[in-house]
Amino acid sequence: MKVRQTLACVLGVALMAGLVNAEEKGTAKKNPVLDNKMKTLTGKTVDLEDKYKGKVLLIVNVASKCGATPQYEQLEALHEKYNDKGLAIVGVPCNQFGKQEPGSDEEIGEFCQKNYGVKFDMLSKVDVNGEKAAPLFKYLTSEKAGIKDFGPVKWNFEKFLIAKDGSVAARFRTGVKPDAPEVVSAIEAELAKK
Repeated sequence: MKVRQTLACVLGVALMAGLVNAEEKGTAKKNPVLDNKMKTLTGKTVDLEDKYKGKVLLIVNVASKCGATPQYEQLEALHEKYNDKGLAIVGVPCNQFGKQEPGSDEEIGEFCQKNYGVKFDMLSKVDVNGEKAAPLFKYLTSEKAGIKDFGPVKWNFEKFLIAKDGSVAARFRTGVKPDAPEVVSAIEAELAKK
């Protein structure tokens, strides 16, 4: 009996040492959503884990000259209502769909502020599909994200809801507005989780 207890103790210590060692070497498993660094519209580098760990995220590929551009208004309303409760809206401009986001980062920021009073976070323009897609979107659109509706982004204003633990909770395509009941209830459900 003592031999088993000693062996169990030794194995436990070895496993713990391995975990600590993995973390020290930076080989501990990273969260594929939060393990990204991206730039803001002002050129500042943001570590998504440092900024958003423990928050619910709504990541949206946005554009200024799209029929869905008025969704900025609903996104800002969600930001105003739920930001203090732990929701972070993250707009990510993209020019891959009908070239509907041709402006510079500075022009995009001015447009959003002037026309929609956007106060939620906006990142620098990226590709969301193809070889040059930002790693964040390569993951969000992959089968690895763990949602049924995976595959390329089809148009502007697709929304990815990210749980507090960094997992992908839901995806809403362009036609589903940010204030649609299914989006709001999904956000509220994620915010309610510990």
